[in-house]
Amino acid sequence: MAYEAKDYSKLIGMEGFSDTLLTNHFTLYQGYVTNTNKLTDILAAMLKEGKTATPEYAELKRRFGFEFNGMRLHEYYFENLGGKNPLDRSSALAKKLAGAFGSYDDWEKDFRATGAMRGIGWVVLYQDNTNGGLCNQWINEHEVGHLTGCRPILVMDVFEHAFMLDYGLKRADYMEAFYKNVDWKVVADRLK
Repeated sequence: MAYEAKDYSKLIGMEGFSDTLLTNHFTLYQGYVTNTNKLTDILAAMLKEGKTATPEYAELKRRFGFEFNGMRLHEYYFENLGGKNPLDRSSALAKKLAGAFGSYDDWEKDFRATGAMRGIGWVVLYQDNTNGGLCNQWINEHEVGHLTGCRPILVMDVFEHAFMLDYGLKRADYMEAFYKNVDWKVVADRLK
């Protein structure tokens, strides 16, 4: 089954994100979808040909995690953008964040601090499927750092391509624009 890139063109015109930055970002996302499909086909052919014990098969299996997670993380990211209103502090989501971190402000401080860390990657607010707990996690490269058994609730891309065209090295300014555009309904709907 081939994966298809989703259309996120509704985000064009979003405040704080230039059309050029978004168009470039959508193209990058399309590349992850294309490469996920290519790897799926190549790995299936190698399996059929009995080439599973080769170093090439092993490396392509590892690469699949990078491409697939690059595709999915971008989907979560784009889907939790496009909102216009701040989080209602009396909502179930805000209360859940406050319960997990002591206050909504402490959660946001931790999420922003995670996003400000040196390096490339992602910040993901996860919900633990076993106990419903919430935590912020740094994901490096796409496939390294995910928490097993946890669902992404809010995803922020902090690779340079997500902000440098518009903000240069001012990642904090990008994060401010990100927060102004979070679609909190989508985020709340991801909670169990």
